[in-house]
Amino acid sequence: MKRAGKGGLYRDGGVNLERLVIKAQRENDAESFIQLMELNRQSMLKVARAYLSSEQDIADAMQDTILTCYEKLHTLQQPQYFKTWLIRIVINKCKDILRQNRMETLPEELQEQAVEDMSYADIEFRELLRGIDEKYRIILVLYYVEGFHTKEIAGLLGMNEHTVKSRLVRARKKFAMQLETKEAGAIYG
Repeated sequence: MKRAGKGGLYRDGGVNLERLVIKAQRENDAESFIQLMELNRQSMLKVARAYLSSEQDIADAMQDTILTCYEKLHTLQQPQYFKTWLIRIVINKCKDILRQNRMETLPEELQEQAVEDMSYADIEFRELLRGIDEKYRIILVLYYVEGFHTKEIAGLLGMNEHTVKSRLVRARKKFAMQLETKEAGAIYG
């Protein structure tokens, strides 16, 4: 999704997301809501995969997010911030699932189905991310994969922007160390 002009409007393929949100809210338009979910599906999946590894848990997080979004869409006061609001819901649902499963970190294994759908670079990227603490991993995903700015990430995660910036610096270093270790292993292994 790309920003279009002032006011934080998002456009994807010529679709004005703010108008879709307003239509889904005010007119309770199911088609607009479905279109909103489809346009944001990949973003939701990427964030869910940054937290969860089980395809079942990811599917549960997605389903819970869509249901919550449908039930609470009328509470969104600024439609231009729909994506930020939606990603916050995804993050909360993932954290709920982690609490329910009493998991603190991601398991080591990649799911077979997910591996089949991913390119070699995607698989390598996910493996490198797995070696980084969750508090750094989610910031990398939101910043580099989803394109959020540090201020937006701070709002999503409920932390100071300076904290986000310092974690982003640390996350880059940790990612680089993971990459160097992997490359050294490939050379000497």
